[in-house]
Amino acid sequence: MASLTYDLTLAGLAVGSAAALTGIGLIVTYRATGVLNLAHGAIAMVCAYVLRQLVVEWGWPLPLGALVTLLVVAPGIGLVLDRAVFRPLALAGAGAAQTLVASIGVFVLLVGAAALIWGGDARADAPVLVGDDPWAQLAVVVALACLVGAVTRWTRFGRELRAVVDNRPLAVLSGIPADRVSAAGWAFGSFTAGLTGVLIAPYVRLDPYGMPLLVVEVIAVAVLARMRSLPVAIGAALAIGVAQAQLTRLHPGGWGGELVQAAAANLFVLALLVAALVLPGMGSDDTLPPPRAAPRVPASVWLVAGLLFLLPLGFAGDDLTTAVQIPALAVILLSLVVVSGRGGQITLGQAAYAGLGALFTALLAAAGLPELLALVLAVACVAPLGLLTGWPAIRRHGLALALATLAVGVAVSRFVFAQPYATAGVTLDRPSGLEQDRPYYVLELVVLTCCLLLVATLRRGRTGRALAALRDHERGAEAAGVRVAGLKLLVFVLGAALAALGGGLLGMGVRAFDPDAFDPVRGLLWFAAVLTLGADTLLTPLAAATLLVALDAGTHAGVAVALIGVLAALTGRVPPLLTALLPKARPPSAPATDRRRHRAKPAAPTERRAHTNTHRPPAADAATSMARAKPAAPTEGQGHPHLPAATDAGATRPPTLSAHRLTLTYPGGLTALDRVDLELRAGEVTAVVGPNGAGKSTLFDCLAGTLRPTSGRVALHGVDITARPAHTRHRLGIARTFQQLAVFPSLTVEENVRVGARSAAAEPVEQALRLFGLAGAARHRAAAGLPTGTLRRVELARALAGAPHTLLLDEPAAGLDADETAALARVLAALAADGLTVLVVEHDPDLVAGIAHTVHTMEGGRIVSRASRTGPGAAP
Repeated sequence: MASLTYDLTLAGLAVGSAAALTGIGLIVTYRATGVLNLAHGAIAMVCAYVLRQLVVEWGWPLPLGALVTLLVVAPGIGLVLDRAVFRPLALAGAGAAQTLVASIGVFVLLVGAAALIWGGDARADAPVLVGDDPWAQLAVVVALACLVGAVTRWTRFGRELRAVVDNRPLAVLSGIPADRVSAAGWAFGSFTAGLTGVLIAPYVRLDPYGMPLLVVEVIAVAVLARMRSLPVAIGAALAIGVAQAQLTRLHPGGWGGELVQAAAANLFVLALLVAALVLPGMGSDDTLPPPRAAPRVPASVWLVAGLLFLLPLGFAGDDLTTAVQIPALAVILLSLVVVSGRGGQITLGQAAYAGLGALFTALLAAAGLPELLALVLAVACVAPLGLLTGWPAIRRHGLALALATLAVGVAVSRFVFAQPYATAGVTLDRPSGLEQDRPYYVLELVVLTCCLLLVATLRRGRTGRALAALRDHERGAEAAGVRVAGLKLLVFVLGAALAALGGGLLGMGVRAFDPDAFDPVRGLLWFAAVLTLGADTLLTPLAAATLLVALDAGTHAGVAVALIGVLAALTGRVPPLLTALLPKARPPSAPATDRRRHRAKPAAPTERRAHTNTHRPPAADAATSMARAKPAAPTEGQGHPHLPAATDAGATRPPTLSAHRLTLTYPGGLTALDRVDLELRAGEVTAVVGPNGAGKSTLFDCLAGTLRPTSGRVALHGVDITARPAHTRHRLGIARTFQQLAVFPSLTVEENVRVGARSAAAEPVEQALRLFGLAGAARHRAAAGLPTGTLRRVELARALAGAPHTLLLDEPAAGLDADETAALARVLAALAADGLTVLVVEHDPDLVAGIAHTVHTMEGGRIVSRASRTGPGAAP
């Protein structure tokens, strides 16, 4: 028994050493460049193939082949990636989501290139570099970790590395060659990937798909180390490797025993799932970049697309084996349009839901249900499973969300698709009467058309505007009353349902359930294809499905994968193809009723002045208009009382919104707010001033519902609303703006304002547009590219479109010139005079002095002074 334990420990150390190498490479690359390199496994696979080519195919000596592979090829791949892919992204200011898409593109490109060069068959003759001695492999890992630690801690390059990671622009200004540091990080990370590949290739299946996925699984050790600590990554890798080896001695019986054995054999997958779903999300809150303007698909293009999809019925023979795969795959890709294109969320696990749809359809049909009914029930079963990725998406963004969705996809693949207890003997056939290719293809086209129409509705009405707002600026959407959590769950559940529907159709089309057709690598390929062609157009699933199926069927396997990989790797410089080729959507024309109203109504004084004095700032006209008109009255049922009239006895009015002993302490002991009391009264402008770091923004976010205080409470008309989120406070009549503009660039000005409306009534929106000089041609312009002054007016109009009683403004004068700031002061004075409660957090002392009735000064998280003006001169 002792001998068995020792032998299993040695085997586990060998596996753990390879995983530790992966963790070291990922962490060093991330610390040097800020990129989570999902292509690490693909680089390992390519280097393993190169070493085999040099030694086995060309007869080189093993030492020479290893030196060339590890010291030339592997670092060279890293340098090429840095120079051609990731450095341009860094210079363009790309976020974590864009660099993640680029790394997926590199992954797909290398996999496709390997399939083209070496074929897709597994190779079992990879040369052995170190041997099967785990102590030698462990020594390599420890030596490498010590070298990295010494260089990072005690050398000039290490200091430069830490400086670049902390603040790259500041490091550049300090004379540090950030490009050289990033290049060195990529070279070293690729070296460790190559070393991992050549060490594990003799003991695993060497093929373009298997080895990259195997390395992706052990990303868990880097995630457990929070992409920072090398000792934690190495310790986690060795512990998981040894535990996985020791668990192989378990042989329980029955179905549950098979599941236990599967868990024991895939402990790294379980670790990845736990690290991605349970541990706090790492990285930034970066999301996919929104499209600047949604492309418009002309009717003629849809007609041509429809004819092309009908061509197989007219010109092909009875055998449509290739054609029947395209509509089914298009439905799967449509699920990515819903989640990533409409919702702006990263999802790398759609292949899992497609495979589950096919598997459940097969199992239900085997139980005696008709195939079509089995397909419908399979979709109904899989759709709720979309919560597996939708729920983490509520709290995670960017890298953290990508890892969570990838972990779900890998776990489903390993614990369901790869296990005999789930898939042994599973067969799949077509519905009765649709056994032939032609009628089945017609059915697929009908289903695809219905799905396209369903997704098209997501761009219309309040739901469409809410989705666009979520995609463009999540915090701004929530502040405008959008139920962000519910909307995320909606897109993930709908995405899972569409993927399951497409997977079931694909399985019935090929008359088989093939687990390899739904492995996580496919999910990465599909994601890259949709992002490359344009995630916000319904034409993308049709084009991508045709490209992926037809290219591989008509040429060599791997051509489509390599092409998609090239385009995705260059995502920072090559715009989405269909988005670039299709014309931009034309602004919607004003409804006929609005045109008649505008023709019948004489021009307002501000409009007449706009024709005679084109140099007057538009914001000034808006301020004059605002001074002459009242904000929209609250509509019935909106949940807040009528606004009290402004009086001089401001101190006697009850507070509208108040904070009582608010305290907020961050993890680590930093106290941002320390027992703060604040009262905001109707008809008054209250200002909060103070130096940076005083706690102003934290107090503001607690009042707006973005942050939850550690203790204390926030009350609205005396009712505790501390636990109410931002979108609920918006419905209660509390509106806010942001210091950094929170507009939705893919929406027009009018659509931006409509997002903030709390009801379907048009009058509050129209009045807000008129008051800020946005009711003319500007209402149909896309927000992207408008000047800062106009966007500030758009944000204010959106806040007022909900007829609020309390308005919270965070640095409203940021980015405005003197004339626009003066106009803003007049607007705020008019709002307060009309009875609104206004809070301003502002650095401009002139603006504060001109409009504020009460000024609170903050320092160190406390209000240290309060100054008030009352009486007839209180209002400006």
